[in-house]
Amino acid sequence: MSITEAAVRAALQTVVDPNTGRDFVAGKQLRNLSVEGADVAFDVELGYPAKSQIPALRRQLIDTVRQIPGVGNVSVNVTSKITAHAVQRGVQLLPGVKNIVAVASGKGGVGKSTTAVNLALALAAEGATVGVLDADIYGPSLPMMLGIHGRPESLDGQTMEPMQGHGLQVMSIGFLVDNDQAMIWRGPMATQALEQLLRQTNWRDLDYLVVDMPPGTGDIQLTLSQKVPVTGAVIVTTPQDIALIDARKGLSMFEKVSVPIVGLVENMAVYCCPNCGHVEHIFGAEGGRRMAEELKLNFLGALPLNRSIREQADQGCPTVAAEPEGEIAALYKVVARQVAVKIAEQGKDYSSKFPTIKVSKDT
Repeated sequence: MSITEAAVRAALQTVVDPNTGRDFVAGKQLRNLSVEGADVAFDVELGYPAKSQIPALRRQLIDTVRQIPGVGNVSVNVTSKITAHAVQRGVQLLPGVKNIVAVASGKGGVGKSTTAVNLALALAAEGATVGVLDADIYGPSLPMMLGIHGRPESLDGQTMEPMQGHGLQVMSIGFLVDNDQAMIWRGPMATQALEQLLRQTNWRDLDYLVVDMPPGTGDIQLTLSQKVPVTGAVIVTTPQDIALIDARKGLSMFEKVSVPIVGLVENMAVYCCPNCGHVEHIFGAEGGRRMAEELKLNFLGALPLNRSIREQADQGCPTVAAEPEGEIAALYKVVARQVAVKIAEQGKDYSSKFPTIKVSKDT
């Protein structure tokens, strides 16, 4: 019995991408399908990083095609190709950066920086090239959280090389000032410093640049939202009512400047006593989930209140780096994968495909 490409496609339509809920044929992820006699070969191209899932996914695809009568050898290659996606209208993409993800909150103390750095580490663990920008000019924390010391190198006297930590490219005002130096700057000075950090850093071929935003909705947040090509924003909140009120303000700001909301993360959702196992919702139960449902946002996940998360960040080795196979790291990876999938579903950036048109007055 001769095997047809149509038969292979029909079989592959039964395999659903666990992250998108669509099969790989409908999702246009099937590439280079060839059938030679009893041998079948094809590629599947994911639009997001999923290194930890690829072996199981490849096995499922092979097993599915082998169920077709007469099929012999099956060769499958599963890869990820992350492309640049559309940003705010009129804002050009940043050189060396495909997608910028802003991690924001309406108020401080909700674990935004911890979430941002573990999100970046989780994206990198799944196979992406990732950078982190500390946009909190007044209270930079990433140098300590990532255990990075020293000052950035400048090869040309005008731009800076990003610092390196746990496989991430990192930039922060904290690398340029002393630890005990207070940044007593007015808004315009702070926003100018942020733009310089962003645009004068030689980011090297990043799939994602995670920006740890300062809390609130002031000058820095507005500048970043209006002048920086942000692909999407992740909102971090705790379940308590006061945090949810402020989270709504952050959501409103991004909506007004046409930055898509990728989703909402509920941090410090539950505390489990390490001694007796008692579970306590210290800040309330599922407030973030309810808000996401009410506002029709993607609920990216709930993260626990755990002492190890704080201790590992204080020691310069965040949870995803300290315990990459642990339960909490797995939760961060689920959130990161959802962020990447939601971005992959957004419209692509086509600005580089069109020529620049110049109108001349010369006759």
